[in-house]
Amino acid sequence: MFTGIIEVTGTVKSLQQTEGDYRLVIASETLNFAEIVPGDSVAVSGVCLTVTELNNGCFSADVSGETMQCTNLGYLKSGDPVNLELSLKPDSRMGGHIVSGHVDGLATLVSRTKDGGSLLLSFSVPDELAHYIARKGSVCLDGISLTVNAVDGINFSVNIIPHTAMETTIQNYEVGRKVNLEVDLISRYLERLLQKTRLSDLGNAAETKNEGVSFDLLRARGFIK
Repeated sequence: MFTGIIEVTGTVKSLQQTEGDYRLVIASETLNFAEIVPGDSVAVSGVCLTVTELNNGCFSADVSGETMQCTNLGYLKSGDPVNLELSLKPDSRMGGHIVSGHVDGLATLVSRTKDGGSLLLSFSVPDELAHYIARKGSVCLDGISLTVNAVDGINFSVNIIPHTAMETTIQNYEVGRKVNLEVDLISRYLERLLQKTRLSDLGNAAETKNEGVSFDLLRARGFIK
């Protein structure tokens, strides 16, 4: 698990295909390699990867073909910057939100404008992911925990303060860029709860699998007032 608070950035040293999968090597002058051993998880621009090897200020990770298709890792080339975050410790402060490192899809930057000293970025998302995003809710973009300012159909906007821009890869974003999107974990489970399903855990409600969860049903069972 991660928080979406980027610790440092790194640089792609190489990305090579290996028998259908890929080997990604990341270099960083500021990552605390003393805290990493092979088998640990590192979020690379929001993608949870397992460290397979450490060598002279670099770490390697194997990336499956499916991950390459679902994320923007396939667009990376040698020298590109990436956001890095080590996995959450039980005693760590949680400054962002709960991030799993499991990317749901790609968002596309459609506009970038100055808003005082900050940046206002607007992204479009695939239609099937748009309903997970809510105003003042959380999203994770390239591993960065951000608060949604506004939502308009399949578009949403976020405000980027100067510190976040300078400490992450956001400073390099241009219109058209595709970024890794992870929606709020809570929204995934809420959708699952509201799907049509068998509600045996709500009491003795008889076969309701074709009815789904409604506010009336939840109110009747004492879940809401």
